[in-house]
Amino acid sequence: MEFKEFTGKTVEEAVTAALVEFQVTGDRLEYEVIEKETKGLFGLGQKDAVIRARKAVEDVEDIARKFLEDVLDAMNVQADLDVFVDEEDKSIEIEIEGDDMGLLIGKRGQTLDSLQYLCSLAVNKKTDDYYRVRLDTENYRYRREVTLKKLAKSIAAKVRRTRRSVSLEPMSPYERRIIHSTLQDDLYVTTRSDGEEPYRHVIVCLKK
Repeated sequence: MEFKEFTGKTVEEAVTAALVEFQVTGDRLEYEVIEKETKGLFGLGQKDAVIRARKAVEDVEDIARKFLEDVLDAMNVQADLDVFVDEEDKSIEIEIEGDDMGLLIGKRGQTLDSLQYLCSLAVNKKTDDYYRVRLDTENYRYRREVTLKKLAKSIAAKVRRTRRSVSLEPMSPYERRIIHSTLQDDLYVTTRSDGEEPYRHVIVCLKK
């Protein structure tokens, strides 16, 4: 962002004008004083202060880290964040490390999914490019993927055996994709999603 000039009777007033213009807090403003105010003699020759200011440059790692730190602090959770940004793929991988991360994972990963979604909103609201955010803790995503793949194959075998369709429990889009992907090349069964969020679920049925 280009610098803009702001004036005020004092430097503080000029800075305030910049904060209002950019709608940011003081820690998100870069400025330099071009000319300090002068009071003059008996009010004569008084000059306003002049500054050049712009929004502080903030990279996606800073945005993601600050958002999650604020959320974790509000939840009273002590944890460390390992953030990796891939500019080529426009992706952000974030690993949360701490004790008793079950609170962050939630039932079937729902809390983790919600944090990931909100973090994605926070990041992409402030960037021109779209970044895909992936949030994980205690290797939950991998462990959940292994579990879902086993479930998909087990359900497929049941459908072949009973020749009856099976509806799975409601899942997130990420988890539904794992089921679909696992069974997409199966010779005997096929899958489809049904229902509305947050109750959308996968149905496994025989191929016609």
